[in-house]
Amino acid sequence: MGNKIYTIGREFGSGGRKVGELLAERLGIKLYDKELLQLAAKESGFCEEIFENHDEKPTSSFLYSLVMDTYSMNGYSSAPFLDMPLNHKVFLAQFDSIKKIAAQESCVIVGRCADYALADNPDCLNVFIQAPLESRIKRVSRRANLTENKAKDMCIKQDKQRASYYNYYTSKKWGDSNSYHLTLDSAKLGEAGCVDMILKFREIMDANK
Repeated sequence: MGNKIYTIGREFGSGGRKVGELLAERLGIKLYDKELLQLAAKESGFCEEIFENHDEKPTSSFLYSLVMDTYSMNGYSSAPFLDMPLNHKVFLAQFDSIKKIAAQESCVIVGRCADYALADNPDCLNVFIQAPLESRIKRVSRRANLTENKAKDMCIKQDKQRASYYNYYTSKKWGDSNSYHLTLDSAKLGEAGCVDMILKFREIMDANK
């Protein structure tokens, strides 16, 4: 059996990050969210600020397949890689780091197309956390001390940004149940309930191998 990897996609304000934290705590493994940016920056040689500025941001450049073809043949030091737009370099460095982490340890990875990076990993469980918009608005309003109108705008903007990023770099659709093994409603289950469901799903998944 390989390392147990859990990837978590999430709607903004759904508590997906918190679910990841609780899951990692229950299992005694690491959580990678912003930590992934630090690791990718260290390994690629780019400064961390570049990763933060491009983190899960949508892009409009040439085809991802072309990027992957040139990268897979040559790596970071090649002329094609050096000539790429910066957002592609950032994505590929994160892609690389995700694969290295999964090969080294069991962990929880939040966002950043980790499910796509680990598509060929049979021990990776891909989860999407969602909740009704009204529930997310109230959560963001409380957390960020915003009016509900501003919280709504933030939810819609962040969801659109994450969807654009995910849909561009992967062959799947952000938030579509077909893109994940498990989709959970945190408003119905609560964060701890989501963790219980994920662990139960893992138990059944492993039993059916």
